[in-house]
Amino acid sequence: MTHASGRFGLSVALSTPFTAAGAIDLHRLTAHARWCVSQGCDSVTVFGTTGEGAAIAAGDRHAVLGALVGAGFEPARQVISGVAAVSQEDALEQARIGYAHGCRALLLAPPFYFKGVDDEGLFAWFARLIESLGAQARDIILYHIPSMTAVGISPALIGRLREAFPGVITGVKDSSGDYANTQALLDHHGDLAILVGDERQLAKAVRAGAQGTICGLANFAPDLVRHLAVDGRDDPRVDAIVNALCEMPVIPAVKVMVAHRHSDPAWRTMRPPLLPIDEAQARALAATVDRIIGAKAA
Repeated sequence: MTHASGRFGLSVALSTPFTAAGAIDLHRLTAHARWCVSQGCDSVTVFGTTGEGAAIAAGDRHAVLGALVGAGFEPARQVISGVAAVSQEDALEQARIGYAHGCRALLLAPPFYFKGVDDEGLFAWFARLIESLGAQARDIILYHIPSMTAVGISPALIGRLREAFPGVITGVKDSSGDYANTQALLDHHGDLAILVGDERQLAKAVRAGAQGTICGLANFAPDLVRHLAVDGRDDPRVDAIVNALCEMPVIPAVKVMVAHRHSDPAWRTMRPPLLPIDEAQARALAATVDRIIGAKAA
């Protein structure tokens, strides 16, 4: 999963294709995963935010990971599995599924329903989960995305978990959009793989010591993002694309662009409660992104 320099590099937060009936389209998923890797991604991360992971239950998780293995992916090098659950039992099951398929790492979100929880409560939740995994517990990337979870993972909490479970926490994905938080992670936990979810801050973070990203933009512009994630080289087109996506619901907006890139409108299907972007908005977004990508990099 790491590239030649030993850093984490670029992992796509893989979008999940659904049929009109709501089932996961495994053929489209594996074909898209192959395309992402062929275009510069070092690995794929399934069941993340962009992949609507919180809406994907255990049976589908087994099916997706099995399909990737069947398609020739090497899980120990190329696949990261997201865990997004509120109950200990559900989180434990999701984690065990990822490990059972030999995944390189888990991207572990905090419990996201109860608000106003503090580090003490979060430590207890994470600690019980890791203790329940026992000897299986390894390669956990903590997922800080308070815009979705409304629950933050502080540098202090990370430190406490690292002390309690040496070697188990190997990275942090910072999707806060707050560069000061990224810098705090680099200052206090720079020996971990610090990953930046907001592509607009990625190159700066990589120059400061971050190891790369797990990001949604790599679903349709992996070649652009790779320069940021690996070389720490800014590209103003990336900022412009992210800004365009953020003007509408981001997860369906990414799917619009995957559909556009593959000339396959079936990709626009969402799993409720999320809904697709309407046709006119979709066409306008695709035209805007095409125009941005066509511009010369500064």
